Amino acid sequence: MKKISLLAMVLLMGFTSCKKVKKDTETTDTEVIETEVVAPKTLTVELTPKSDSSVSGNVVFTEENGTVNMVATIKGLEPGEHAIHIHESSDCSSPDGKSTGGHWNPTNQPHGKWDAETGYHKGDIGNLTADENGDASISMSTDEWCIGCGDETKDIIGKGIIVHAGVDDFKTQPTGDAGGRISCGGIIQ
Repeated sequence: MKKISLLAMVLLMGFTSCKKVKKDTETTDTEVIETEVVAPKTLTVELTPKSDSSVSGNVVFTEENGTVNMVATIKGLEPGEHAIHIHESSDCSSPDGKSTGGHWNPTNQPHGKWDAETGYHKGDIGNLTADENGDASISMSTDEWCIGCGDETKDIIGKGIIVHAGVDDFKTQPTGDAGGRISCGGIIQ
């Protein structure tokens, strides 16, 4: 009887021990998942006066998770509304800013307001309003731009930012009748 009890006890300990090992294996088997953390891309464009104006400022572009956020801060404007657009070239060398070419329009759409059913240029940002001190700001976010991705229909690198003297009417082709170019900045990396 002692032999049977002793044998039963050894077997019981063996089963318990096996169970414990199996349980430990189940709880210690974990899957390691590696994720790549991509830092946001940020680009600051300095705006310089054109056409004998004193309009300056900066535009900050930040790309994160496929969305580009733009914040423009401008000073030296006449109080009221002024158009701001992305133009074809980052060349701000001419005194009137015309060296930047026309509005950036890689999809060959008519000029218009963003999200309009009739279409819009990728560079048609819109209007900003200057206060009585001549200060203005505008911000927007879009997944239709990228910073340095190489996609010709989305990449803003190599383009120019122009602040205009007048208001964009969102109708007149191809410029929105926005008037002279009073500040310019090249989007270069």
